[in-house]
Amino acid sequence: MSTQDYENDLLKEIRDVMQRLHYSIHTERAYCDWIVHFVRLHQMEARKTLLVDAKKNVGDFLTHLAVQDAVAVSTQNQAFNALVFLYKRVLQQPLEGVSAVRSHKKPRIPVVLTRKEVRQVWFYWKVQRNW
Repeated sequence: MSTQDYENDLLKEIRDVMQRLHYSIHTERAYCDWIVHFVRLHQMEARKTLLVDAKKNVGDFLTHLAVQDAVAVSTQNQAFNALVFLYKRVLQQPLEGVSAVRSHKKPRIPVVLTRKEVRQVWFYWKVQRNW
């Protein structure tokens, strides 16, 4: 069976389970996209390869998203939830104890001007307005 056939069979099974559980079509599409990304990254060609070293593969995938792709926290969470769904609901092999580098929100530091900088900006603005 080719990789494409395997992906199609797996996606059909995922969609069937999601529809039976009344998941939104948008959730279905998003989860399927993440699962395809996961399968292709690890070059999995059969169902049994999903079960071999699952925790490590999922951890590596999430780390890849955080480090190489620099995705947002919510994006990484969505990918993780898609894989949890795959393993728990479709493969009947719940994931526990997955460790990965997590994305983190960069702190927002406000820009504050000194009094001197404010005077310079004010002066420049007045000169531009010909006051």
